[in-house]
Amino acid sequence: MTLRELRYLVALAEHRHFGRAADACHVTQSTLSTQLRKLENYLGHVLIDRHAKQFTLTPSGEQIVKRARNMLAEADTILALTRARRDPLEGILTLGIIPTLAPYYLPHLLQAVEAAHPKLQLVIQESFTADLCERLNEQSIDCALLALPRPLYQTMLRSAECLRCEAAVQGGPRLLDPEAYDERVLFDEPFWAALPLGHELGAGSDVAVEALSDLKLLLLTDGHCLRGQALQACGMSEVQANDSADCRAASLETLQHLVAAGRGCTLLPALAAINADRSRLTVKPLRGDEHRRIGLVWRRTHPRAQEFELLAATLKRTAPTGTKPWQL
Repeated sequence: MTLRELRYLVALAEHRHFGRAADACHVTQSTLSTQLRKLENYLGHVLIDRHAKQFTLTPSGEQIVKRARNMLAEADTILALTRARRDPLEGILTLGIIPTLAPYYLPHLLQAVEAAHPKLQLVIQESFTADLCERLNEQSIDCALLALPRPLYQTMLRSAECLRCEAAVQGGPRLLDPEAYDERVLFDEPFWAALPLGHELGAGSDVAVEALSDLKLLLLTDGHCLRGQALQACGMSEVQANDSADCRAASLETLQHLVAAGRGCTLLPALAAINADRSRLTVKPLRGDEHRRIGLVWRRTHPRAQEFELLAATLKRTAPTGTKPWQL
C-alpha cells in the first residue's frame, strides 16, 4: 500500500468519476483503475462498488477514505515543512474561489502572483461557498477566496463572525469553525446596478439603493452567497424576491443577458460590472457604501499558514481597479 494509491482513492471519492479523478491525479484512467485494484487486492477488501450505474464506495471504502485523508494531510505537512526551509510560496498550492468572483478576478490574480511569486503553481478550484468550506474542512484545498459576511463590516479583522457565509448569518449553520480558521480581508468590491438600455435610472451618475425596491430584481439561484448579499443591499427579504422575479440564473453572465433582454434589473459586483458589455445594458454604481468584502481563508494549523500571509499581502497590495483595498 502506497500514499499514491491512497491519493487515487481519495481523488475518486472527491470527484465521483474515474475520468475526472484520473485527470486530477495527472494519470490515465486505466492507470488509476489498475492501482485501485492493486490496493483492493493488498487490503483484501472491495473498496469500490463497480456494478451500479454510478459507482459508489463500499462501507470499507468510505472508512478508508476518511482515514486516508488524515494520512495524506500529515504527509503533505512533512513535505511543506521541508519546503519551508527553502523559498516560501513555491510549488503547488490549491486555491478555491467562488464563481461570482473567478472569471473577473482570476486573470488579474494570476498575473499578480506570477510577478511576485514566479515559483508558485496555483491549482484553481471554482465552486460555491458551502462546497469550498467543505473542501477546506476535508483538507482537499489549501485556502479559498470567499465573500466574507456583513457582520465583519462592523467588527475587527479577526472576528469569529467573518467565517460564516450569508446563509449562515441569516440563521443557517456555521460552515467553518471560527476557532480553526484564519482569514485576511483583501478588498471591498462595491455593488453596481445593471439596467436595460434606456431605463430611467440609468440617466444619472449613480443609482440610489432605495430606487431598486420598486424594480423587478433578478437574482442568482440558491447556493450563491451573492444572492443573500444582493437582497441585504436592497433591503429585501426572500419572500419579496420570490414575488419580484420569475427566473433565477446560475451565473452573472446569464443575469446580464436577462437584463439586456428587458426582463428586469440586477446587482453586479464591481469587477463584473466594469467588464459588462455596455452596448447591451447600462451599469451604474450604487450610491452609498453597499459592497461585498473579499478575503483569503485557510486552516490555522496549515503548515503553510505563514506563506498564506505572504500571498494575502500580495493580493491586498495589488487589488484590482474598481475595488477598495482593505484598510484597518
